[in-house]
Amino acid sequence: MYEDRSEAPVKVGETYEVAIQSIGEKGDGIARIKGFVLFIPKVKKGDFVKVRVTKVLKNVGFAEVVGQLEGPPKDSKYATFTKEELNKEEQEENYQDTENFGDENQ
Repeated sequence: MYEDRSEAPVKVGETYEVAIQSIGEKGDGIARIKGFVLFIPKVKKGDFVKVRVTKVLKNVGFAEVVGQLEGPPKDSKYATFTKEELNKEEQEENYQDTENFGDENQ
């Protein structure tokens, strides 16, 4: 679940593929990105959609549908990084291939 952090894990203008997990009191769909709640109008529970973030508050965000998906989002529901973040980190870091798995006694 999203914890109170200094910065939300989403930004206005970013797009995500999400599954609508439930419907809120006012009829908007609810999806989560890294545990952060997004409210999305004009969707039903069980819909798979591509959304663009339109507003971000401290604890929740709002998004609009920009496309329909044929099935569940391609990203794992356990993912903690967006595709863009993952690609950026891979480009920035230089990994060294080794068979040392942290056992310093060898």
